[in-house]
Amino acid sequence: MSDIEIRDDRAAGRLEALGDGEVVGHIEYFVLESPARALVPVHTVVEPAHEGKGIAGSLARELYAVAEREGIPVAPLCPYVVKWAERHPEAAPPADPELLAAAKDWLRAHPGKF
Repeated sequence: MSDIEIRDDRAAGRLEALGDGEVVGHIEYFVLESPARALVPVHTVVEPAHEGKGIAGSLARELYAVAEREGIPVAPLCPYVVKWAERHPEAAPPADPELLAAAKDWLRAHPGKF
Protein backbone atom coordinates (compact mmCIF):
# COMPACT_ATOMS: atom_id res chain seq x y z
CA MET A 1 0.00 0.00 0.00
CA SER A 2 1.69 3.17 -1.11
CA ASP A 3 -0.35 5.88 0.57
CA ILE A 4 -1.88 5.31 3.94
CA GLU A 5 -3.24 8.01 6.14
CA ILE A 6 -3.57 7.54 9.87
CA ARG A 7 -6.18 9.43 11.83
CA ASP A 8 -6.95 9.48 15.52
CA ASP A 9 -10.67 9.18 16.29
CA ARG A 10 -10.30 9.89 20.01
CA ALA A 11 -14.06 9.91 20.64
CA ALA A 12 -14.33 6.34 19.29
CA GLY A 13 -11.01 5.23 20.81
CA ARG A 14 -9.61 4.20 17.44
CA LEU A 15 -6.45 5.02 15.58
CA GLU A 16 -7.39 4.24 11.97
CA ALA A 17 -5.33 3.52 8.88
CA LEU A 18 -7.03 4.68 5.69
CA GLY A 19 -6.11 3.53 2.23
CA ASP A 20 -8.03 4.50 -0.89
CA GLY A 21 -10.73 6.10 1.24
CA GLU A 22 -11.46 3.03 3.37
CA VAL A 23 -10.36 1.91 6.83
CA VAL A 24 -7.88 -0.90 6.26
CA GLY A 25 -6.72 -1.27 9.87
CA HIS A 26 -7.08 0.17 13.33
CA ILE A 27 -5.92 0.09 16.92
CA GLU A 28 -8.65 0.23 19.57
CA TYR A 29 -7.53 2.04 22.70
CA PHE A 30 -8.74 3.92 25.74
CA VAL A 31 -7.31 6.80 27.74
CA LEU A 32 -6.45 5.83 31.30
CA GLU A 33 -6.90 8.74 33.71
CA SER A 34 -5.66 7.30 37.01
CA PRO A 35 -3.14 6.84 38.55
CA ALA A 36 -1.85 8.88 35.60
CA ARG A 37 -3.02 9.67 32.09
CA ALA A 38 -1.90 7.09 29.50
CA LEU A 39 -2.94 5.67 26.14
CA VAL A 40 -3.87 1.99 26.43
CA PRO A 41 -4.03 0.04 23.16
CA VAL A 42 -6.19 -3.07 23.48
CA HIS A 43 -6.59 -4.52 19.95
CA THR A 44 -4.88 -4.12 16.59
CA VAL A 45 -6.78 -5.23 13.50
CA VAL A 46 -5.75 -5.15 9.83
CA GLU A 47 -8.22 -6.20 7.15
CA PRO A 48 -7.11 -9.54 5.62
CA ALA A 49 -6.67 -8.07 2.13
CA HIS A 50 -4.17 -5.57 3.56
CA GLU A 51 -2.09 -7.80 5.83
CA GLY A 52 1.66 -7.92 5.35
CA LYS A 53 1.91 -4.30 4.18
CA GLY A 54 3.26 -2.77 7.38
CA ILE A 55 -0.04 -1.21 8.38
CA ALA A 56 -0.08 -2.58 11.94
CA GLY A 57 3.46 -1.34 12.51
CA SER A 58 2.56 2.10 11.14
CA LEU A 59 -0.39 2.25 13.50
CA ALA A 60 1.74 1.25 16.51
CA ARG A 61 4.41 3.81 15.61
CA GLU A 62 1.78 6.55 15.29
CA LEU A 63 0.19 5.58 18.61
CA TYR A 64 3.54 6.14 20.34
CA ALA A 65 4.02 9.39 18.40
CA VAL A 66 0.59 10.64 19.53
CA ALA A 67 1.47 9.79 23.13
CA GLU A 68 4.81 11.58 22.83
CA ARG A 69 3.16 14.70 21.37
CA GLU A 70 0.68 14.68 24.27
CA GLY A 71 3.42 14.05 26.82
CA ILE A 72 1.82 10.87 28.16
CA PRO A 73 2.98 7.24 28.25
CA VAL A 74 1.59 4.18 26.51
CA ALA A 75 0.51 1.20 28.62
CA PRO A 76 0.01 -1.51 25.98
CA LEU A 77 -2.33 -4.42 26.59
CA CYS A 78 -2.58 -5.35 22.90
CA PRO A 79 -0.23 -8.29 22.23
CA TYR A 80 0.81 -6.86 18.85
CA VAL A 81 1.71 -3.46 20.32
CA VAL A 82 3.62 -5.14 23.17
CA LYS A 83 5.73 -7.10 20.62
CA TRP A 84 6.17 -4.03 18.41
CA ALA A 85 7.38 -2.00 21.39
CA GLU A 86 9.91 -4.70 22.29
CA ARG A 87 11.30 -4.53 18.74
CA HIS A 88 11.37 -0.70 18.66
CA PRO A 89 12.67 0.53 22.03
CA GLU A 90 13.88 3.75 20.38
CA ALA A 91 10.25 4.72 19.66
CA ALA A 92 8.47 2.91 22.50
CA PRO A 93 9.63 3.55 26.06
CA PRO A 94 8.95 0.69 28.49
CA ALA A 95 5.56 0.80 30.16
CA ASP A 96 5.29 1.60 33.85
CA PRO A 97 4.15 -1.57 35.70
CA GLU A 98 1.78 0.50 37.86
CA LEU A 99 0.09 1.92 34.76
CA LEU A 100 -0.16 -1.55 33.20
CA ALA A 101 -1.81 -2.89 36.36
CA ALA A 102 -4.23 0.05 36.45
CA ALA A 103 -5.04 -0.45 32.75
CA LYS A 104 -5.79 -4.14 33.34
CA ASP A 105 -8.00 -3.20 36.30
CA TRP A 106 -9.88 -0.66 34.15
CA LEU A 107 -10.43 -3.26 31.44
CA ARG A 108 -11.75 -5.80 33.97
CA ALA A 109 -14.11 -3.14 35.37
CA HIS A 110 -15.49 -2.43 31.87
CA PRO A 111 -16.34 -5.86 30.41
CA GLY A 112 -17.72 -5.71 26.92
CA LYS A 113 -16.02 -2.38 26.14
CA PHE A 114 -13.50 -4.14 23.89
